[in-house]
Amino acid sequence: MTPTIQDLGTRLRENVGHVIIGKDQEIELAILGTLAQGHLLIEDVPGVGKTVLAKSLARSLGCNFSRIQFTPDMLPSDVTGVSIFNQQSRQFEFRAGPIMSQVVLADEINRATPKTQAALLEAMDERQVTVDGVTHALPSPFLVLATQNPIEYEGTFPLPEAQLDRFLIRLSLGYPLPTQEMRILESQQTRHPLDDLPQVTSADEFAAAQQAVREIYVDLLVRRYIVELVNNTRRYSEVYLGASPRGSLGLYRTAQARAALSGRDFVLPDDVKQLAVAVLAHRLLLEPAARLKGVAPSAVIQEILNGVPIPGGDVRRPA
Repeated sequence: MTPTIQDLGTRLRENVGHVIIGKDQEIELAILGTLAQGHLLIEDVPGVGKTVLAKSLARSLGCNFSRIQFTPDMLPSDVTGVSIFNQQSRQFEFRAGPIMSQVVLADEINRATPKTQAALLEAMDERQVTVDGVTHALPSPFLVLATQNPIEYEGTFPLPEAQLDRFLIRLSLGYPLPTQEMRILESQQTRHPLDDLPQVTSADEFAAAQQAVREIYVDLLVRRYIVELVNNTRRYSEVYLGASPRGSLGLYRTAQARAALSGRDFVLPDDVKQLAVAVLAHRLLLEPAARLKGVAPSAVIQEILNGVPIPGGDVRRPA
């Protein structure tokens, strides 16, 4: 199964790379997150391609797609749907909201009120929504790709820790290099490359790849390494709230996905090390004094990585 996942990853990377130019590492992170059945938080300044990345990834996957443009006046029912009384049948009927799709783009998620943001919590964690006491299952696969601008604070509501914890990976695109920006200008001279972006996989093939990722072997030594890294975030002097067990599981799943994309059927400690910042940093809540000093959560994770010994020994799948 692993060569199939590796081939799928190559197809997705090349396809999305036609639209998002010069951001191979960020595209790789996005694919890792989706293969690990996680949700993505794409955070950066306006105009660098956050929404385009989400749209190009959704189009490449061949899944049902919906976009929710979050605003301060949006209600939870605008996300989940609403029950409407049918005069003819004399019964309430559920009118599904945009969350009932396989790939959901939550654009500018931090512009919605906390009450509306909370409408996503059940969907992201349990793959279901409850409206008027009735539970409705979401389609499979189900992915939330959320975007937010971390610079503009007017009219925004910071995501609470419970919501941040449900995002498997947080990534930033950053500004392109001048040569890359020249290629962007050239590629969009007459039309946007997203308009002609083809589908490179099917929903069924993608769902099968997600299940195959879970079969990747993770040795006891690597599991201990993951747990020790996460536990150190809870003991770090400048951290008020460390990563949760959901963070451990997220690091476990993304390491499996990275191994599969690399053509291996086992996880290496390096898989864990390379993904630790993207998976854990947004889950940390720093002490007020640390925030005043400008300490970054990513720097805390990097310091923890430097202090935890990398496990030695054979971590391959037993014969």
